[in-house]
Amino acid sequence: MKKIFLIIALVFMGTSINVFAQCDTIASICEKHLTKKYVSDGQQYRALLLNKEVAEFNATLFGGTTYRVAACSGLKDGQLEFSIFDKQRNLLFSNIEHKNAPYWDFKLTSTLDCTIEAQLIDANAQSGCAVLLISFKQ
Repeated sequence: MKKIFLIIALVFMGTSINVFAQCDTIASICEKHLTKKYVSDGQQYRALLLNKEVAEFNATLFGGTTYRVAACSGLKDGQLEFSIFDKQRNLLFSNIEHKNAPYWDFKLTSTLDCTIEAQLIDANAQSGCAVLLISFKQ
């Protein structure tokens, strides 16, 4: 019984390490969209998406600031759909309307609590790591 538990635990750990490594690679690729003009908020928002799941990230963005939101999955741009909503669920931006752009720049006049949703675009994808980076202009 202990051997079976140990084998299951080792398989799970190996899978987890592979997922984290995949997300690290995607985060590194996504960071290319944060040019020298932008400073990261210090966080990497990550989610492992299975089938047609939607990841949901919450953020507070401050008025008077210019932001860049970058969203990536896979090894090339355009594989992740992301949308930004205000607290009332009004759609503020969707990259689908912009040829699956991997990032969006915008300036806020007032502070905003928002929800950012992300999902894989490829209908054949069974899973993938979604990485979202938020940065602000210096």
